[in-house]
Amino acid sequence: MRKHIARARMIAMFILSLPICSTVVLAGALEDGQAAYNRGDYATAVALFRPLAEQGNADAQNNLGWMYDQGSGVKQDFKEAMKWYRLAAEQGAARAEYSLGVLYYNGRGVPKNLQDAVKWYRMAAAQGDPKAQYNLGFMYANGEGVPKNLPRGYMWWSLSSNNGEAAAWASLNALSKMMTAEQIAEAQTMARNCEASNYKKCI
Repeated sequence: MRKHIARARMIAMFILSLPICSTVVLAGALEDGQAAYNRGDYATAVALFRPLAEQGNADAQNNLGWMYDQGSGVKQDFKEAMKWYRLAAEQGAARAEYSLGVLYYNGRGVPKNLQDAVKWYRMAAAQGDPKAQYNLGFMYANGEGVPKNLPRGYMWWSLSSNNGEAAAWASLNALSKMMTAEQIAEAQTMARNCEASNYKKCI
């Protein structure tokens, strides 16, 4: 009887350990794929990312989308890039959301649609993605896909700059010369409120 109980415990422990081991394997393959990409071995990177992407790993889906977007290790194919980006974005991957916005803005792999570009930039920006915040600021500053709104453009560029996007600082300086002191003060207040709310109150 004790042997049966011990054996049952061993089986239970083995079964419980499977998800952990599987996660480690997935993480290892993802890291190996990234390392291959970084050293320019794109074919290996694609070979490592694809099985993970097909299993639903959002990071691998985003990475595979990027490979198709850039034509690295595969023939450039914006429709295929769109497919993988969208799968990752549907899982909340901010960089994939940003990349979808870029494809919609440029009309690559999908008809050009500035409103959809804004939609995806906004979703990524709300997760703190500095490039999405920069592009969203650009849309507001130039009235593309949204009504032109200089304070809101300033707000998003300010947040993008705070999050490390180098281009945002120069854009802020240029935009501030087109704004009144009152508009700048309004934009700075909006930026503080947005940041304090963890990007939940950025209207």
